[in-house]
Amino acid sequence: MPPSAQLPAAYTELASYLERGATLQSVAALISWDQETYMPPAAAAHRAEQSSLLASLVHQRRTDPRIGELLGSLEGDAALSEKGSAELAACVREARRDYDLATKLPESLVAELAKVGSQAQEAWKHAREKSDFSAFAPWLEKMLDLTRQKAKCYGGAGGGAGGGSGDLYDALLDEYEPGMTAAQVEAIFTPLRARLTDLVTRVRETKAKVDTKVLDVKVDPAKQHAFGLRVLGAMGFDLEAGRLDTTAHPFCTGIAPGDTRLTTRYKGDRWTDALYGTMHEGGHGIYEQGLPKLAAGRRQAYFGTPLADAISLGIHESQSRMWENLVGRSKPFWKWALPIAQETFGKGLSKFGVKDMYAAVNTVTPSLIRVEADETTYNMHVMIRFELERALISGSLKVADLPGEWNARYKDYLGIKVPDDRRGCLQDVHWSFGLIGYFPTYTLGNLYAAQFWDKINDDIPDLSKQIAKGKFLALKDWLNDSIHRHGRRYRAGELCKKITGKELSAEPLLRHLTEKAEAVYGI
Repeated sequence: MPPSAQLPAAYTELASYLERGATLQSVAALISWDQETYMPPAAAAHRAEQSSLLASLVHQRRTDPRIGELLGSLEGDAALSEKGSAELAACVREARRDYDLATKLPESLVAELAKVGSQAQEAWKHAREKSDFSAFAPWLEKMLDLTRQKAKCYGGAGGGAGGGSGDLYDALLDEYEPGMTAAQVEAIFTPLRARLTDLVTRVRETKAKVDTKVLDVKVDPAKQHAFGLRVLGAMGFDLEAGRLDTTAHPFCTGIAPGDTRLTTRYKGDRWTDALYGTMHEGGHGIYEQGLPKLAAGRRQAYFGTPLADAISLGIHESQSRMWENLVGRSKPFWKWALPIAQETFGKGLSKFGVKDMYAAVNTVTPSLIRVEADETTYNMHVMIRFELERALISGSLKVADLPGEWNARYKDYLGIKVPDDRRGCLQDVHWSFGLIGYFPTYTLGNLYAAQFWDKINDDIPDLSKQIAKGKFLALKDWLNDSIHRHGRRYRAGELCKKITGKELSAEPLLRHLTEKAEAVYGI
């Protein structure tokens, strides 16, 4: 990008508008984080009012007519097409997309979504605790109705931002994965599900038993937290510009420059669940910290502009799943991490070795909870949610019928019986917020991660040796340089092809999972 002194005046003014809007949004993000972590229960009612007011104010900022005028001026500026202005042109392109989407939504709807989302989140917490879907159902009805209204504002059944295929769900999916449609997701998921089902069947037919006793060692949550912080630090997550806390459903939020919050959850057993949750959110956090939000050696700070935003949730998820699975479930990682875990946790782990850890954390075992699922069956959890939320939005599935349909698909796809709502359709927080269209990005992230991983290992031939020594800087630098620093300059598919030279494919992920199953089960 040209130096600030050479930037068009309209761009400088636009960036100022966007930065003020982003600063206000960061306040909304902070109170949302507080609601999911430390907010006292009695504050819930007023928090809904706070969230609604802030959403209205942010919307006013984002839809200011002056932004439209500035974008129109910049779009007619011939300098944008000149060599060296590609970043600026991308910024204007994506800012136009954001502005057009925002101006399609009435302020009253934005405020109501925020208010009901805050209320629904509290209802979800209580319903989940009591395993009572009926207590959450009325709130889910409200969020679905508001979300349908939002989708229609965006352009109706697929005719909005995504230019979709006639599916109302397309407009929602396009929020999180720009340019993607439900039909495209379905075309990816259908053959992938068939091949994953075949792999799971092959594993089951071996009748091999993997010893997972190492996972059952009781570990004090405080020691798990200390271990997680050590792993995060080694990964390169800057704890001076972030923090790790606990919540009911782990998440990461990049609140503002210098402020990225991670959360995880702990249990007395299955201590690796918390570790992988922490590494997963740490991957998101490293992406957020790697975005060019601050000047930091640049002549232009990008906070508030699309150049400081993530490309898509699929790419964001590729970062978290890469650290969680491709790094965290590998033998090299455990060569480094197991001695540290043994030192931190005490005698309980002393009799286990790297082979024990590798096999235990790479079993293929259908289970109830998505965030605790093994790497192979995880995608089945995502596919079930994609199908169900798409049906909920279309109206072909009634809210009252959701638990039964959820349970039936878990039996059909994963061969397991769901014992209660808490471990069934109430396990995820997403629908209480109205985050519909979000779930497919988890599997897209797995696909991107595996394809990037092949290229990373080509570019860093000794990466496995570095990981075995607890050296992750080369990997982090590669991700910062190849993905994070670009912000939204490229769309997800474009970035994938730029980095790997290929369109997104399921083959790298399927090869990775098959090779791992061969190593653990001898198939």
